[in-house]
Amino acid sequence: MKNIALLAPPGGGKGTQAERLVKTLNIAHISTGDIFRSIVKGTYKGSFPVNEILDYMNKGLLVPDDIVVKITLERLGQDDCKNGFLLDGFPRTLNQAEMFDKLASDRKLDLVILLEVNEDGLIKRLTGRRSCPKCGKIYNVYYTPPKKENICDDDGEPLITRSDDTVETVKKRLDVYKNETMPLISYYEKKGILKRVDGDRSVEEVFKQIMEVIEGK
Repeated sequence: MKNIALLAPPGGGKGTQAERLVKTLNIAHISTGDIFRSIVKGTYKGSFPVNEILDYMNKGLLVPDDIVVKITLERLGQDDCKNGFLLDGFPRTLNQAEMFDKLASDRKLDLVILLEVNEDGLIKRLTGRRSCPKCGKIYNVYYTPPKKENICDDDGEPLITRSDDTVETVKKRLDVYKNETMPLISYYEKKGILKRVDGDRSVEEVFKQIMEVIEGK
């Protein structure tokens, strides 16, 4: 069984690699972002009481760490996680990591993979990002542009830019990531389960590196 957490800065390619990994390893993809979005949409299928979470989110407040940890553990208790899981977007803070380790019992992490990406490259990735409002497909004007400028290949919809993909906002998000993640990196390094991967390479090369780490090569 492989219980893995994937850490990466905003725009670091975590989502792309996570999708490939769960298919290749046949493990569950656990995204805290997806869990909270399902709660907002009313499609959440777990047993965790969601009213308190909705109250925080409706007020624009961060959901407290203890609730984030508990709802993640509740999700990990479902049948599709028996063969292992990939945590995406969790833990975000040292406090979450410590709480998770205290409560996880048989669901502790075997491996934490850190995608390391050059900051200038990250800014280019994020400020160049465009998305289709209809199908949700993501493009990048520098790396993966649509065939026709600013038009979705699949449904012909004009692409949009997220309001938080400006240079100034991106730099702030990267600062927050660094402040939150540096203690996490030290925590998992001390446990001996952190492995670093060069995220500046191509999608294929990054995936190959990750698989080599998982297979212990």
